[in-house]
Amino acid sequence: MAPGFQQATIKVENEAVFTEFRDAVNRVFTAPEVEKFLRQLKKKGVGVRDFEAVLAGGFIERADAALAQAGKTAKGLWEILPLSDQSQVKEFYLERLEQVDVKWRAKFATVYRVF
Repeated sequence: MAPGFQQATIKVENEAVFTEFRDAVNRVFTAPEVEKFLRQLKKKGVGVRDFEAVLAGGFIERADAALAQAGKTAKGLWEILPLSDQSQVKEFYLERLEQVDVKWRAKFATVYRVF
């Protein structure tokens, strides 16, 4: 039997910024912020999987009080990260959005369907 796919581990170069961004993503996909986040996306017609539009629209910092209070934006953090860290953050975001509770995914089905 052939071994299954195993993703290679890529070292994070800018650990502090990567962690700050990852933590913000975690917070926006956790209740009660997830409802606020998804509602904002729905209001603007932005799909949750459209990571670039989410960054450009400032949706993460609007839903995450900690990031906003620090005076930082997700896009600003994104621009600091090297390409390899950006790729890992984006992959984490896309994985995390699929872990959202079924009740929120059903309530905001249009946001999950928009590409």
